[in-house]
Parts: sequence; structure tokens; C-alpha cells
Amino acid sequence: MEVFALVGPSGTGKSHRATIVAHQLDAQAIIDDGLLIQGNRILAGVSAKRQPTRIGAIKSALFMDVQQANEIKSALSDLAPDRLLILATSEAMAERIAERLGLPAPSRFIRIEEVASEKEIRKAKYLRTCHSKHVIPAPTLEVKKSFPGTLVDPLQVFLRKKGVPGKKDWLEQSVIRPTFTYNGKLSIANSALTAIAGHAAASVRGVSNPGKITIKEQDSCVFIDIAPTFTFGYRLHEVAAEIQHKVKEAIENMTGLQVKEVNVNIKKLSFLQEKTEATG
Repeated sequence: MEVFALVGPSGTGKSHRATIVAHQLDAQAIIDDGLLIQGNRILAGVSAKRQPTRIGAIKSALFMDVQQANEIKSALSDLAPDRLLILATSEAMAERIAERLGLPAPSRFIRIEEVASEKEIRKAKYLRTCHSKHVIPAPTLEVKKSFPGTLVDPLQVFLRKKGVPGKKDWLEQSVIRPTFTYNGKLSIANSALTAIAGHAAASVRGVSNPGKITIKEQDSCVFIDIAPTFTFGYRLHEVAAEIQHKVKEAIENMTGLQVKEVNVNIKKLSFLQEKTEATG
């Protein structure tokens, strides 16, 4: 199977152009916001736009739920497409989705700027920001099954029939207002991420103090630098590896954000022994 990825920031019109791009690439199916879509059918998945919170939406789009990921894997196995198109906000996100679903890494990344004009992207951002309008590349009847009461408007797109001049195939998409938009916008402060990372690091045996933590965000990914104080007597490389694992797991599970790096800087060592519980 060959995998392609259409990438661009949220609200730039990726879902609106997904069907056309898939048609041009001869991709038989699309992965978009937690759904597996083929032509006029939603084959499997739970849409991220159905989640009650933005964090839930992010986790759904990344297939962090094992049951959801397995459902998509099974449907893909039955469909056995030669080519698949993944929609993502970044190359890293597309690669992570492919990994979660056991797919090959994307062989080609198509930027939204390659298939949409600056004016079209600006309009898409306006509709997303001001009207909370999201597109699902599936027809009204399909979407109603997953979004009772939330349908905003059907949207028609056409595909030119290859090798047949002047002939068009019309496909219907749907514009919806996701559940989570009714709850307003949600942002996660770096101080909150720092607190989560610090608590996770402190839970590791061999760490006396989580120390200074620096959080940076870039392209929807989180980069973490942490300089804990280690307890004398432990293998430093093993403790550092466990810190990386615990911090990454805690941030991703609690926020839905993708942790790209956890850099552990070994600078301090404590000779105070850890307290142990009395027994007997």
C-alpha cells in the first residue's frame, strides 16, 4: 500500500479538498479526523469532530484509543486499498497516524498551499474561526448517522472523469459544527504542561527533584528539556530513559498533544537516600 499525506494547519481547507486530491492521486480511501472514508461511505472510525472537548478530538484524530485504531486496521485490511490519503496538520502527525494504524510511512507529503490558493485558504480560516464550520468529506446521510442534530449544510464538489472531456462526477460533502465548539476554545498553558511533566518525572525511582523544565511547541509538537536531580546509587541512563517514557506518556495521555522530544540533562546528583516505608 502506498500512503500519501495532505498536510496544513487546522482550518485551511484540507477536508474540503481531500476528495479532489485523493481523486488526482488515485487513492481509494481517506483517513480524516478519526474516520476511514471511501467515496460516499464512512467505513469505520469515530470522528474527532464528535468529541465533546478539543483534547478528545485530538486524541481521536491520532487514534490513541486502541479499539478505534483496531477498527480502522480491520476495515483497511478488508478494503485493501492500493493507495491511501491521510489528512494531518503536520508531517509529524501524518507519520504518527500511519504508525498507529500499522501503515507504511507517507511516501509523499502534499502541502495545502499546493492545492489551494491563498485566497481560498484565507476564506477557509475565516469560516473555521468565525463560524466554526468544519467539512467532512462524506455525504449528508452518512454524516447524520454520527452527528444527529449538528448538520449545518451539504456541500457539492465535482470530480472530472479521467479520459472523458467535459464529464463530471458530483460528490457530496458535509459542513458541520462539531460538538466541542459549543464549549468555547481550549488552550493549554506551558505552566500546565510543566506541572504534568514535573509530576511524571518525580514519580520515577532515582529522581530526587524534577528540576527545571522547559516546554516548547512547534508544528503541533511538544519539545521538553528537563534537568532533574538524580539520587546516588541508581543507573543514570536507566533513570533518564524512564523519565523520558513517563513524561511523554503523561503529556500525551492527558492533553492529546504529541511529544516529539524529551531531553534529559544530567547536572545534579543527590547523596540523600530515598525514604522507604517501614515494614512489619
